[in-house]
This record gives sequence, structure tokens and C-alpha cells, in this order.
Amino acid sequence: MKKEKQKGNELLLERLLKFFNNSKKNAFSAKDLIKKLDLKRKDSKEGLVQALRELIGQGKIIQSKNGLFKSAAGMQVKILTGRLDHVSPRFAYVIPESGEGEDIWIDNRYLNGAIDGDIVRVSVFDKQKKMGVHDEGEVIEIVERRRFQFVGKVQLSKRFAFVIPDSKKIYFDIFVPSEVLNGALENQKVVVEVEEWPGPGDRNPVGKVLEVLGNAGENEVEMHAIMAEYGLPFEFSEEVERAAEKIDEAITPEEIASRRDFRNILTFTIDPYDAKDFDDALSIQYLPNGNVEIGVHIADVTHYIRPNTLLEKEAYRRATSVYLVDRCIPMLPEKLSNGLCSLRPKEEKLTFSAVFEMTTDGKVVKDWFGKTIIFSDRRFTYEEVQEILEAGTGEYCKELVLMNDIAKKMRTDRFKKGSISFETVEIKFKLDEKGKPLGVYPKVRKDAHKLIEEYMLLANKRVAEFVYNRSKSETKDVMVYRTHDDPDPQKLSTLANFSVRFGHKINFLQEGKIAETLNKLSDAVEGKPEQNVIQSLAIRCMAKAKYTTEENGHFGLAFPHYSHFTSPIRRYPDMMAHRLLFHYLNEGKSVDREMYEKKCEHSSEMEKLAAEAERASIKYKQVEFMQHREGEMDGVITGMIETGMFVEVSETKCEGMVRFSEMNDDYYEVDLDNYRIVGKRTQKVYHLGDLVVVKVRKTDLERRTIDLELVKKKTIRIDEQKN
Repeated sequence: MKKEKQKGNELLLERLLKFFNNSKKNAFSAKDLIKKLDLKRKDSKEGLVQALRELIGQGKIIQSKNGLFKSAAGMQVKILTGRLDHVSPRFAYVIPESGEGEDIWIDNRYLNGAIDGDIVRVSVFDKQKKMGVHDEGEVIEIVERRRFQFVGKVQLSKRFAFVIPDSKKIYFDIFVPSEVLNGALENQKVVVEVEEWPGPGDRNPVGKVLEVLGNAGENEVEMHAIMAEYGLPFEFSEEVERAAEKIDEAITPEEIASRRDFRNILTFTIDPYDAKDFDDALSIQYLPNGNVEIGVHIADVTHYIRPNTLLEKEAYRRATSVYLVDRCIPMLPEKLSNGLCSLRPKEEKLTFSAVFEMTTDGKVVKDWFGKTIIFSDRRFTYEEVQEILEAGTGEYCKELVLMNDIAKKMRTDRFKKGSISFETVEIKFKLDEKGKPLGVYPKVRKDAHKLIEEYMLLANKRVAEFVYNRSKSETKDVMVYRTHDDPDPQKLSTLANFSVRFGHKINFLQEGKIAETLNKLSDAVEGKPEQNVIQSLAIRCMAKAKYTTEENGHFGLAFPHYSHFTSPIRRYPDMMAHRLLFHYLNEGKSVDREMYEKKCEHSSEMEKLAAEAERASIKYKQVEFMQHREGEMDGVITGMIETGMFVEVSETKCEGMVRFSEMNDDYYEVDLDNYRIVGKRTQKVYHLGDLVVVKVRKTDLERRTIDLELVKKKTIRIDEQKN
């Protein structure tokens, strides 16, 4: 029976192709083709859809955006492969791989079962640019499904249930027969696995419940659900925990003898007050020639985690620690992350170090890299160091002040050479014992934070330069680099046009002056009402940093070569950098580039997922915090899409949406070219960056959204305010 069906499909394919080749100038609907080919049997009609898809995929026919099919003979048919970004219930974009061209706009009717994150092949329509900017296309093949498991809330019926996914980019519910509910109850959060994807005419995927997480709304359940939503592990297996427990903690005399000994040199850590793992320490000693020796000591994780072991495989799989609002889900088991590899005070620890002889002006005279042993004399918090720096008194005050002065000079020099000074605003929550947010406030970065940052940047930079310069040939030794491409020229143009509204005339056309121009803009907006909006737009201009073996530079830092060496407890690429550096210090030959590039790609992808999970946890807590906020609040318009505008509440930095459908005084249209919306009847205008007054209309914890009501526009616009 199966062979007969296959033969029938092949015959239909041949008939279709012959028909189109004989009617090259005409276009036909599916109904037309059924009549023309005299398809009366049900299976033939169903086979027609598949045959059409196959011919489109082969580039032999095309489907125009009005839905009609015609021969592609004599036409150039563009077929692209890319990742689907499902941004709206009505449309999606396909981002082509390997820079094959601009994003392709896909109407939901032409997704053909593809979901967010899938790798798909797309046929670009012959008529283009309905949206004015992007080519249009249709998904003709799902090359790779990104995911089969989803997290969502259960809605029960008598004989079946639906799971409503948490992800805002999944626009379908999953049908679950009652016999595979796994005991899940109404409104519980579950992990569900899709077993059947919808075919033509089907509405919902069919799945089964793999795990019941608990009752929706409970903090532990929601944090677990966020990790599961992004496919990130929440706990370690018993096998992995046992492997960690078996590691020998003893430091043998032979091991000490093989290392440079820093135990008698002043060494300390500086970390957040609530940190549990301390993966970096600083040492300082004065040299007879008037210079100082500053050591950057990093936990020697790879001494304990050997290649091809279970712990190594687990570290690679995770690739990064994940920092949710109320916890850290570590890359390594606790015995390693908080114990063996944590540079705790008054304990001897094995480290891998970058040691610099420096002038008091911040110039590096000499560097040294190698395995060491340290003894941390003191554990500082950022707050303690900041107090000492400001008061000019306290434990190790002389050393801290000197290290801070050197760090400031390095920072100034870095900005002079083109390092970008824009920074994103991070927020922190005050939580009660059950994880409920009691307050939310922006993090403040002071000299103590910047001191540590400069020495970590120095170590990362010099390690990368050492490996790059080791080989004198054109073919360089393989290294794991952290790279950052130049900004998008179109986005820079948008930033320049927008900044003019606030009196900031900037020009990004001067070759080699982009970073300098961005820094001048940063200085110009410092402390002004438009600072957050312009800095946010500037950051959006930037490319995403990634891990790679390619010897490219880091635009944001203005470093020709840069690696990640300083956090192997929480980042797998740092473990790779440690292994490679040690290999080359022992005169090893270059390694397999392809293997390391694959590991870099995996690490970049896992870093992206971790960042998305972290943002999701922040958004969840913001929504939870704003649930009970009453009254009017000041805010600033931070973004616009076709359905509404985003407003950031000034006090809490929580962002919500004012939907145009809820603005009853007029019908508003988006004018993206001028960063504004305009009332059709009243001609009332709201610009990106305008100050407004809002109040909370509603919140949705499941979808992690805040809907705001626009009360009024402030009488003074952001670009009319004075300091």
C-alpha cells in the first residue's frame, strides 16, 4: 500500500511538472490545478499540496504572494536557508545564514508549520517588498526543528487538555490526551513534548507531559519553568554530583613545586556581597625599581576538570552559568564552583595567573603567564572597597588606592584608543524570603567595580595577544577569541538622525572615527533626560559579541585581540582558553581549528539562551512587582511597533506597552522614519524619547507583560528640558 502511494505521488509530480512546463506564461490556484489535472480522489488532492511544495523546493515552480503557482522556467528563483524569528501572531522573519542577504518577511499563512527558532528553507516571491523594506517569502522546508519541548500552563477538559506555552513567540496551544497528562492538574506548569506536528488542515500539535513543575505563580516553579522554557538544565544529575565529590582536594608538594608561589604576596578578592564563588583574585607587591607587580589570579578549573571526563562534558553542555533574579544555576557542581575552585580567604588555592610589571602610570613593562598557588589574605565586597577608596583609610588602603589610580589611567587610555563608553543600565531586586519583589532599583557602578573590570580586561587582552603573536607565520595558532564586529551603518544613520532632535549633531561617515563619535555623544548626553533613550539606541547599533577562533578584533573595547580567560568557573570558553594557553606555554603545536570553532559556536548559542532566560526572570519579577502598583508614574517612550509604544517607568526601569487600540482620543499611526506616532484626526504627536505619565492597566505574569494606560504627555518634552 505504501509503495503504491509513493508511486502515485511520483506520477502526480511528473504530471504537475509537465503541466507547468506547457503553461509557462500562466498562473494557477490549487483549485485550478485540481480541475485541470482532473484530480477526483481525496488522496490525490492531498498529494497535490505536497507535490507543489516539492516543486517549489526544487526551484521548478514559484508561488507568488497572491497564492498562485506558475513555472519558474526562465526565471531566477531565490531559495534561502535561515533561522525563523516569529515576532508577531501575523508574521515572522527568516534571518538568512552566512549573510546571504536581508531578512525575509513571512506572512503567517506561508509558515507551513515552522515555529520560532527553526532552520528553514524559504522561496522568495517574485513580487517583493510589500512591507516596503523586506523581501517576502514562503517556508518550503523545515530543515531542522529547534525544539520539541515547551513549558506552559495546563487547561483541562474531560478527556483531554491543552498546554498554553509560556513563550511569547509560540502562537499555538498543544493538545494533550488525558492518558499522557502525567498527573498534571488545572493551572499547573508542565514540560510538554510535541510528538506530532500539525499537517495540512490540522490546528494543533499533539504532545505528552514529561514533567509537572508545580503550581503556576509559585516562585520556585516559575524560575524552574523559565530554565526549562529555554532548554537549560536546572539541576545536576546524581552521576555528575558524585563525580565532583570524588575529586581529590589535596594539594601535593609536587604540585606546589611545579607552580610559581604567590602565597607570601598580598592577595585579595573583590566581589558582590552575596557572591559564593570567587574565581579571580588580585595580588600586588612593590618592586625595587619603583614599579609594581600586579597579579591577576584565576581559579585553575582545568586542573580539576580533565578532558573527556563526565564533568568536562557537563561543563561543555551547559557552557555557562545562568543568573536568574534570585539565584545562580552554576556551570559546575557546588563542590567545584563554591569549594575547590573558589578563591576563598585564608585558603591555599591553585590558580592560573597573568602577572604584570607596571609603572604607576598604567603602562605594562613585562608580562608573565603560568600556573600558580595563592593564599587570599582578605575577601572584600565592592561596598567595602568603595568605602576605603572614598574615605582614604582602611585595611590595605595604600594598595587599593594605588591599584585604583592605575586602573583609572588604563581606562582613560582605553577610551582614547576607541573603547566605547556606553553601558546598559542593570537592575536589582529586593526580595523577601519567598522570592517576592519588595523593591527594584538600578545597579550603580562605582570605582570598586571599575577597578576589577580594568584588570580583568587587561588579563583577557594580553592572553589573546600572547597567543596571537606566538606564531610568526601568517597561519596563527588556534585560540578562542571574544570578538565584536563594527556597528551596523544603517543603524548608526538612524541614531544620528534621532540625536539631532536633542541638539546632538554627529557624523559617523568619518573613517575610523565611529568609536570617538559615539563616546562624544555619550559624554554629551551624560546626566540629561535623553541619556537612557540615546544610549539604548546606541547599544542597538552594536553587533553581538561572540566566541570564535577567527583572529578578529573587539570593536567595543578597541582591542585588536581579546579572549575570555578570567571566569572559568562560570564560562566554558574560559576553560578552553586556559587549556590552549597552557598548551602553548609548553611549546605545543596548534590544535584542530574546526573542533574549537564548533565549541565556540555552541558556547555563543548557550550564552544567548542564558541571557534570554536571565531577561525572562527579570521581566517576570518586574511584572510581579508592578502588579500592585497604583497611581500615576513618570515614564519615557523607549520604542514603537505597529501595535503600540513602549514606555519605561523612570523610577523602577520597568517597561510596559501602551497599546494604540486603548488610546481612545484618536486613531494613531506609526511614523517610524521620524520616530513618532501621529493622531489621524487631532494630529497629536508622540515622539520616541517623550516624557509621559502612565499608570498600570493590567499585568500578565504568564506572558510576562505589563500593559500601561497613557494618562498624559508631559508639557515639556525631553529635548526641551535643561540640565
